[in-house]
This record gives sequence, C-alpha cells and structure tokens, in this order.
Amino acid sequence: MPARTKVIVAGCVCIDISPEFRGGRVADIGELLRPGKLIETGKATISPGGAVSNTGLALKALGEDVVLMARIGNDLLGDTLSGIMAKYGVEDSMIRAPGEDTAYSVVLAIPGIDRIFLHDPGANHTFCADDIPQDGLEDAAIFHFGYPPLMRTMFRDGGDELIKVMSKAKAAGCITSLDMAMADPESEAGQADWPSILKKALPLTDIFVPSFEELLFMLDRSRYDALKAEAGKDDITEILDLDRDIRPLADKSMAMGVKVLLLKCGVPGLYLRTADKESLTAISEMTGIDASKWSGCDAFERSYVTEKVVSASGAGDTSIAGFLAGILHGESPEDCLHIAAAAGALSVTEYDAVSAILPLADIKAKIEAGWDKIG
Repeated sequence: MPARTKVIVAGCVCIDISPEFRGGRVADIGELLRPGKLIETGKATISPGGAVSNTGLALKALGEDVVLMARIGNDLLGDTLSGIMAKYGVEDSMIRAPGEDTAYSVVLAIPGIDRIFLHDPGANHTFCADDIPQDGLEDAAIFHFGYPPLMRTMFRDGGDELIKVMSKAKAAGCITSLDMAMADPESEAGQADWPSILKKALPLTDIFVPSFEELLFMLDRSRYDALKAEAGKDDITEILDLDRDIRPLADKSMAMGVKVLLLKCGVPGLYLRTADKESLTAISEMTGIDASKWSGCDAFERSYVTEKVVSASGAGDTSIAGFLAGILHGESPEDCLHIAAAAGALSVTEYDAVSAILPLADIKAKIEAGWDKIG
C-alpha cells in the first residue's frame, strides 16, 4: 500500500428519490406516462446520489479511507443528506451553504426503459476550488472529481474553475481522477464548448472515467446524433462496435493527455486504454501498480451476470469506485477491470447505488469463485 491511502471524492452530490415501479417491462414510455394518468407506485427509496455519494460511499463500502467534499443547502433536504452521511461517518467535510438549495433528483427507473432523471442542481452550481482545503489534499493518494457538467461554475468561462480544481489537486501530489455526466443538450451545460474545456482539463487528469455516451456527446456531437438516430428507441450502448465507435473515441481522449481511460459502455461492459510506461510513473509511485503491466493496455471487459436488475442509477459510479480501489491496492489492470465490473453488477440489484456493495476482499472472492459474464 502507498504512504498515502486516503481518497478524496469531490463534486456533485444530491438526494435521490426513486419510486418503485410495479409490473413488467415497458416497451414504450408513452404507455406509462400519459397526461392525466394516476400511476400507483411502491415505496420510494431516498438515498444520497451524485458522484460524491455514489463513488465515495462505494469506496467506503469497499473498505477505503474516504473524504467527501461537496456543497449542500442549509435546508430540510440538506438535513436529510447530512444525516445519511453521518451514518457512514463522512459528513464532516460537507459544506452547508446558507440560502442555497440542496440538489435532488427524482429517478424514474422504469423496467424496460433507460432511467429518466428530474434534477435540480442546487448548491452544486456554486462549488468552487476554494471549497477544497489544501491540507486535506496533501493527505490523499487519489483526488476524484465528479460531474462538472452538472456544476455551473465548472463549465462557465471556458472551464477555468475546473482547471483550478484539477491543478490544485495535481500541485498537492494527488493522482487525479475525473468523471463526467450527461448534460441536457438544450441546457447551458449542453451548449458549453466541451472540446475546448477537455483540451485544458485532460492534461491534468491521470485517470479519466466518463461513459461512452457522455464523452461522445462532448467530443463529437455529429457522431453522437448519428448513433442516437441509429439506435432509435434502444440504448446507444447496445449498438456500439469496438473498432468503429469505442477505439476512435479513446484515441481522441488519449491524444489530449489522459494516462488511464476507463470508458463505461453500459450493459455490455467497460473499456480500458492506458498510456506508455513513462506516462504512468507518477501513478505507479503513488499507488504501487506495476507500470510495465499497465502500459499500452487496450481491453474490453464484459459485465457480470446479475441476479436481478432493480436500478442502474449510480452503477457507473460504483464501477469507478471498484476501479480506483483496485489501483490503490496495486492490482493488475485485468483485476481492476474485474473489480470495477463486479461493483457495477452489485449496484444494480438495489434502488440505491451503494447498499449492495461488498468489501473488496469479498468481491475478489466472488470473482474467483467463477462469477459468470454476460454474452
């Protein structure tokens, strides 16, 4: 284990409200959501959400030493979120912002339909680099920042505040990790100049962990629109081709300076691309990974079979947690991919993202026992 073992997870946090939809799979959203219709649902799961909660608490469940950094309002939802975080022992570094609203999402996880989110960004919009204490960074091995597209200060002014955040973490000697989020194409975030922002942010990013859809939307909007049209009502990840779609997008990311790229590709699995040995030196020195084994990786990891699928909300975030935990423990790229895929598979079995996550040793034992893969 490295001298620094702590992980800081900063960025977007919210309360997730997930009503239980009863009945079988739905082929068309219009069959269920019609004006004037009363839809009887089951109980609502109220849980912390967003990158800070999903990735941070999953890392905690895996057994890592984690600090969470985010802004929440001094309101009723903030009280609820703070109370939940207190149960995990990670509430101390959350900023209570007077006069601001706590972010929330209503997550519609309808069987047979990709998730629909009703989201209020709340206090996430005002989070800034000054909210991250310098002394905290100096104790951390990994600094992970999540969901800048849902945080106004991070994408305005050409992404200058995001650059300050990543620069601050790099200057403190942290391994930097960056996750993205899907923005509404019609929103201010959706209209931001993401190619320009990423061109500045990715040289400061050691580990880049977006989803395929998010990254394609940001770097190649015309190709994104074409794939969406090709997929029709299906999920875009169901029609992805490794050589036609995934590798070209990875090429663009690596050319911008990423050292380790983990591309989340939905149900099919995860794609890993890494830089050369020399570029991985800093990560190797901090975490103990074998840079010679990690250099030049180009691999696709299929998802594990799950007993049930309740909600995929946050599954990608928990996959990131598994991947980062594996790196922190000096695991091989193959084992990090296995752990990442396993964490994501466990996550989907409950409405909240993290309650099904097991300690790292238990996940490794489950994998070694012969957990089946899809396909």
